[in-house]
Amino acid sequence: MSGFFKSSIGRKIAMALSAFFLMFFLLQHLLINFLSVISPDMFNEVSYFMGNNPLVQYGLQPLLLFGIIYHLVMGFILEIQNKKAQGVKYAKNNGAANSSWVSRNMIYTGAIILLFMVFHFNDFWVPEIVEKYVEGKSQVGKDFYAHVVHMFENPIRVGVYCLAFVFLALHLLHGFTSAFQSMGSTAGRKKALQTFGKVYAIAVPLGYVVIALYHHFNH
Repeated sequence: MSGFFKSSIGRKIAMALSAFFLMFFLLQHLLINFLSVISPDMFNEVSYFMGNNPLVQYGLQPLLLFGIIYHLVMGFILEIQNKKAQGVKYAKNNGAANSSWVSRNMIYTGAIILLFMVFHFNDFWVPEIVEKYVEGKSQVGKDFYAHVVHMFENPIRVGVYCLAFVFLALHLLHGFTSAFQSMGSTAGRKKALQTFGKVYAIAVPLGYVVIALYHHFNH
């Protein structure tokens, strides 16, 4: 089994599996965040549960971090393999003849998304970790909603978020269909997957943008 995942096909499948996991997380995270638009009280309740449930904190959260790092590292490994197989630099090949701009620049959109993740973690995840495990503060009764609103008061931060989700949409436009193809989806389903993938790639990032803009203009 370990030999399989060291092969080119095995690594592509592993990359696809990590992509499925991250795409599921993106949707789940969007639904939770959208509660801040619908009901601040419900958002606070769900945020407290997610931030203090042992299964989430010590099971799913480490798994998420591993998934992000693994997806990034595997993306760079596959990029290097592609360059070696082509014998020329990725940016200099004549890929425009048979591939889209998005597919040829996945590594770059992915790198931009990674930088945004660091920015995002610093805004929300790091302060929570410091409060709970360094300062020892209880989160009972904490107003998570107020923190979200405060973060989106700054127009520069909102602009960074919106731009990052544009790059996420570009990344997903190719990544969604590519993940299914790596898992062996048939040609007959390709058109349906492309259509569904476009809907997902546009709707999910747009949802995050709507949340950021809503809190910015309604704080």
